[in-house]
Amino acid sequence: MSARERILERLRAAPSLPEVLPDVAGWFAAHRRNEDLAQRVARLRSGLEGYHAEVHDTTDADWPDLLLRIAATKHLRNLLIGTDTLHGATLEARALDTPQLVPYDRSIESWRDRLFDAIDASLTLARSAIADTGSLILWPDAREPRLMSLVPPVHFVLLDAATIHADFHSAMVAENWQAGLPTNALLISGPSKTADIQQTLAYGAHGPRELIVLLRHGPGDMA
Repeated sequence: MSARERILERLRAAPSLPEVLPDVAGWFAAHRRNEDLAQRVARLRSGLEGYHAEVHDTTDADWPDLLLRIAATKHLRNLLIGTDTLHGATLEARALDTPQLVPYDRSIESWRDRLFDAIDASLTLARSAIADTGSLILWPDAREPRLMSLVPPVHFVLLDAATIHADFHSAMVAENWQAGLPTNALLISGPSKTADIQQTLAYGAHGPRELIVLLRHGPGDMA
């Protein structure tokens, strides 16, 4: 019997140990903060602003006007919006001539050059957010494809304050992620940045250089 065979024989003869899985839910339950919505909002804001994102408080009635004012201040010529979305239709009903609203209603092959070279900004809806890490959760789909949050230099994100979770585990459990995930589940904490070149921090290297969060509060949340 060769040395290799003796080693394999000992491995096969070794008693198998029972598989013990970590109690993830128990750990998070024991370490979870006892906080209300206002405290989760504050932690999320601190994280996002620490990563150089802008956070603006707004309401269901006021967010379109706020977005248009910010767009005018930044001299944005156009804004990419998804197709067949409630927030897109709401903005279309309120918008004027500038910025021009451009629906993402065609295949990438038919307008790649314009998307990459001539679109100033985009608007997408966040599924939710994580207070612990200052992260937005986006689930791109056919109505709001991944390129909307990746290509335009300025990315507006509409987030409902009520969907802010304390931590990643809370988000996965509350939203039942185990039932199915999209092709891309995104966690976004700020503008794209890199320090690969001469260790100099630069924004917009691999995605938007500006992240603007419109934090939509429910009635009484901003009191």
